[in-house]
Formats: sequence, structure tokens, C-alpha cells
Amino acid sequence: MGMRLHDTLSRRLQPVAPLEPGHVRLYTCGPTVWNRAHIGNFRTFLFEDVLRRWLERRFDRVTHVMNITDVDDRLIRNAGEHGHGLADETRPWIEGFFADVDTLGIRRAHHYPRATRYIEEMVALVERLEAAGVTYRGDGGIYFRIASFPRYGALSGIRAEGLVAGASGRVDADDYSKEDARDFALWKVVGPGEIGWDTRLGRGRPGWHIECSAMSMALLGESFDIHCGGVDNIFPHHENEIAQSEAATGRAFVRTWCHGEHLSVGGEKMAKRFGNFRTVPQLVEAGYRPSAIRFFLIAGAHYRRRLDWDEEPLQAASEAVQRLRDFRDRVRRERAGGGAAASGPGSSGGAGAEEGPPSRDALVARVAEATAAFEAAMDDDLNVPAAVGQVFAAIRDLNRLLDAEPPAAAVAQRLEDWVAAVDDVLGVLPLADRESEAGLGPEEQELLDRRAAARARRDFEESDRLRAELAARGVVVEDTPGGQRWRRA
Repeated sequence: MGMRLHDTLSRRLQPVAPLEPGHVRLYTCGPTVWNRAHIGNFRTFLFEDVLRRWLERRFDRVTHVMNITDVDDRLIRNAGEHGHGLADETRPWIEGFFADVDTLGIRRAHHYPRATRYIEEMVALVERLEAAGVTYRGDGGIYFRIASFPRYGALSGIRAEGLVAGASGRVDADDYSKEDARDFALWKVVGPGEIGWDTRLGRGRPGWHIECSAMSMALLGESFDIHCGGVDNIFPHHENEIAQSEAATGRAFVRTWCHGEHLSVGGEKMAKRFGNFRTVPQLVEAGYRPSAIRFFLIAGAHYRRRLDWDEEPLQAASEAVQRLRDFRDRVRRERAGGGAAASGPGSSGGAGAEEGPPSRDALVARVAEATAAFEAAMDDDLNVPAAVGQVFAAIRDLNRLLDAEPPAAAVAQRLEDWVAAVDDVLGVLPLADRESEAGLGPEEQELLDRRAAARARRDFEESDRLRAELAARGVVVEDTPGGQRWRRA
């Protein structure tokens, strides 16, 4: 059947069939760098990372573009308050974003266009819209007349019938979430002393929505395959992208729209305005393992279902990563040890090296079955939880078969290759390997010191409690005549 994704516009599963055969062009909405991105943002970025990884396994070529919004109302306000320009305002947040990308093992996009470097493309797009007669000029700048675009609201379901330019009001803010369809700013007039650009449209700066349309079309073409973001991007941002892009080109803008659901805390959406957000550095400082954070955010729930941040499933994610790593290490040892001698004509290690006792045939057959089930789940709207369930069911069965009889070296190699293929999509084992080589974080060291003090005063109940807390963080503590020793699980 091939790979299918849920399309927000049509509200049904659609086959992934690139406009250019074999080449998928993917655009994902990136951060607005006015502050540190939080893990709610990174749930979306990680879903997009897994999608990109799976596309790369299914198609010959993928071009991935993720924008960086480095000009908007908040950034300009903050830059003014801090007394410097946009570049100085955004630099630490951009550096922090890429540091978090690397911490969580996210593959870098092929292009990271910054809005401030595509002003000319935005000006040209606004000029095309003016020529198409779908704009008007007001005191604040140039606005898109949504009443001129009959399909407005198809993505979000927001009703826009009967709107007349000006009568329904205009919205000048870059970021608005109220379900109120109003004409939106394409270009904002600014004064001589304000942050802006001197252009053919006059001195000003772009509205938020025009940025993604201009950058995506510049790098991927006027029509491309997949556009992703969080569900909060559906309206107004992506709705407005469709309107302005298709009004300018007369062509379908995007074939498939994919949106990831929110990460919540106690049932409430994680957001900076609610004060309930957590950043990657905060979690790492508190002793959480990046591999577990990544696994939890990609496999804790299907990307179109809300996921609640909670300690218990995060601990389960840490244990799942360790089970995958333990299995990989086991088959590596089997391969390095040469495995069992194969019997029959395949014993030379050539093409028939996998022939032999039924247990070896069963290993190969179980891997083939698990591979097919994993691929089917991933092709079915990127169902990572179901795919992961197939992997761990297979690991349970494979461990049982390995207990019965060691595999031939060629079979062990096949098992190791299977784990590598799975993790090429999940992306957790390089993080787990890196963590095993790292020292203790400050909070972990404090817990270890408190445990040593508890043992010194013979408070073994507290000592056991602290050992369990450290174990939950992936730190195994052993008591020896020379004192405590620890190791990563």
C-alpha cells in the first residue's frame, strides 16, 4: 500500500506520492527565537525528525527545510528593551536551539532559512499579491483581503463567509490564537528609528505569515509535498500561508499537511504563557536522560494524540531504551565471539551461513516478521507506538531463542543490522551510548552524597530510598568495602 499520512486539509489518510518521483520536499515550521524552545516545542520537532528519518528510508531523496523566525513583534520589543539589534537579540536563542537539537539527536535540516535573510523574497511575494488584487493598503501597512479567497478556512474550519475588507477589522499582531478570521498584515509600516528595511514597499518589516510562504517557495518551489507543524499552527498561521501562497501562484501550495498534538502538564497545554514549560537544559540538569526524553516524546503517544508529561512513563521510556541497548550489545557480543558453528553446507560462512538448526531459522524468520510489522506501522501514519511495540515483542522472542542456542556469526550480524535499522528511525542508541560515558549531573551527585551520609549514620531506610531514586535516573549504586560505586544502567 505504501506510506500514508493523515492530511489535515482533507481530514483523511493520503498516500505519500512526491510531485517529483523519488524526491520528497518537506517544510517544518521552526522556532521563533525570542526565548528558549521548550520540550512542548520539541515534541513537534521530534515527530518531524522521525518523519524525516522514515521518509529517507522510503524514498531516494528528501529535502528538509526548517525556518527560523528571527523577526516578529516579541523579538522587536525585546531588542528595544535590551538596547541592541535583532542579531544580538536572537543569537543566544538560536545557539540554544541548535544545542538542544544536538542533545536530543535531531538530524539537522538541509536548510535553515532565517526570515531576516529573505526580505527580498517576501517583498516580491507581496508585490505578486498586490498585482493579483487581493490586498489593500491601510495606515499600518499592506493587508491580505481574506474575503477575496473563497477557500479560506478549509484547513482550520474557521468560518470567513461574508467578510468585507475593513468591515471585519484587521489584525496587526504577528501571533494571535483567537478563532477570529480577519484580514492580516503582509507588510508592516515602521518609523525611521524602528527596526525595519527600506524596500520597494516602503520602510517596514514583514508580517509573520508571509515569511514561511516566501522561504518555503524559494527553497522547495511553489508547490511541494509535506508541510508540518504543531496543531497551534493550523490557525491562523498555516491557514494564512495557504491563502497568500495560492492567491499569488494560482497553484496548490502543499499536498499534505501534518500537525502534531500538544505536550501537556496535568492536562494543560505546555506553554510559556502558562508558566508550566520545561526546557531541555533544565531536564538534563535535573538528571533526566536525553535518550529517555527523546523516546518518551516520540513513542509515548501517536503524534496526533496529546501526550501528558509524567514521571512514570518517562521512567518506562528509560527502561525501554536500556532494553534496546542491552539487546544490541548482546548480539554484538555473539557476533564478536564468532557465534555457534553452523552445521551443514552453510558452515563455511558463505551464502549459506544462516542454514542450520531450526533455532537459527527461527531467529531469521522472527526478524523478518518484526521488520515487516515495524514497516507497516510506520507506513500507517507514522505510528511509532505500534512500531515500537512490535520491536520489543520481537526482542522478547529473540532473547528466548538466543538463550536456547547461540547464533551463527552471520545470523548475529543480521540481528545487529536489524537493531541498527530500527534505531536509524528511533535515534536513541547514540544518545544512550553517550550518556553511559558521561559523569553524574549535579543533582545525581547530591543524591549520591546524601546516600553516603545516610549510610554513615546507619539510616538504611533512607539509604535504600535514595538508591531507588538514583536507579530511576539510570544510576546503579553498589556498596563495596571501599564505599559506594556507581555506574550507568
